[in-house]
Amino acid sequence: MKYFATLLAQDVAATMDLSAEISQNLLTTNNVWMMLSTALVFIMHLGFAGVEAGFGQAKNTVNILFKNTITPIIGILSYAFVGFYLMYPGFETPGWFGFDASGWSMFWFSPADADVTVDYAEGGYTYWTDFLFQAMFAATAATIVSGAIAERVKLWAYLVFTLIYVGVVYPLIGSWKWGGGALDAMGFYDFAGSTLVHSVGGWGALAGVILVGPRIGKYVDGKTVDKPGASVPLAVIGVFLLWLGWFGFNGGSVLSADPALVSFVLVTTCLAACAGGIGGFLAGNLVFKRLDLGMVLNGILAGLVGITAGADVINPLAAVFVGFVAGILVVYSAVLLDRFKLDDVVGAVSVHLTCGIWGTLAVGIFSTNPEHSFLIQLTGVAICGVVAFSAAFLIFFVLKKTVGIRVSEEHERSGLDSHEHGIRGYTIVYDE
Repeated sequence: MKYFATLLAQDVAATMDLSAEISQNLLTTNNVWMMLSTALVFIMHLGFAGVEAGFGQAKNTVNILFKNTITPIIGILSYAFVGFYLMYPGFETPGWFGFDASGWSMFWFSPADADVTVDYAEGGYTYWTDFLFQAMFAATAATIVSGAIAERVKLWAYLVFTLIYVGVVYPLIGSWKWGGGALDAMGFYDFAGSTLVHSVGGWGALAGVILVGPRIGKYVDGKTVDKPGASVPLAVIGVFLLWLGWFGFNGGSVLSADPALVSFVLVTTCLAACAGGIGGFLAGNLVFKRLDLGMVLNGILAGLVGITAGADVINPLAAVFVGFVAGILVVYSAVLLDRFKLDDVVGAVSVHLTCGIWGTLAVGIFSTNPEHSFLIQLTGVAICGVVAFSAAFLIFFVLKKTVGIRVSEEHERSGLDSHEHGIRGYTIVYDE
């Protein structure tokens, strides 16, 4: 009898050891995918830099690249010091504000206590991967603002705005859904951030465009004057880098390496991007009577933004429709902004705000989950929009009334590179 009991105990122990090994291997696999996704999202900053430097004027290239270099630096640091604990406060009951003080203390003073086992996030990733992945999202929201107000905003004013917006505003709004807050309890759905990342960034961009004003000579005698970009090839490279990064942005938002769901999300994401490019191509040709490459590029980004809210719950055919409509919307949104003399250098408001709203509402129309409601999606969009725009407007307004947010007319006309950085982006020097 004791013999059989011993064998049974050994079998149970062996089974437990095997189960633990399988769980650890699964955690490793999931965590590797999440770290790869983090790297892909990080690469998006290079994509943003390419798009903005490509669409911006040559005389401001260094200034644009400087902002795109410093933005993720400030964004990640501010998210580490404040944002992460605002965004995931550990609500006991769904609410509108919270702060994880114990998590903050552990992060900075006792990092060895961080959970890096299969018990964290159902074995999807470790605590540290969680932070870094989310930090990349936070920095992305600020980069959206950069492109819209390029070529005339004071660098220091922009950096202060980024510090506050990424450190406080973005994570606070994000906590309402992703942190288990009030919008989550309401049933609002945003898979990877059409609203929580892109629209929040887009609202900030719109506030900045309104308060900083258009570039000199952009609107003359009721007409919109095109200002040629420095490098069309660079803009194209930037868009394809962003498209690549979106595989991590949406694919990583599965929060595990689940082969079925990750592959599905990547398919809907890619289809929407393609359809967005077609929508931008057709609408651009209809409106401008030319084969407008810029609108094809922004159409691709529009499709990506549009599908981000529902990439996991919108079927492929519907994803094509969502992307196609986003590609059309981005063209007409850009035209409308110009009519109101709102100068957006790269079309950030049209891509991220207009199409972010559309994509979030599309969840309420096309989601395969019957619990997703159009009215709830609309309510969530409205709440996030009011708070994001008001906060961004207030930050820019205070900066405008104190330190100022716009460079001098002389500096704007001659270019920010020489005055603020002492070098030009496209200077060619020959040795004598």
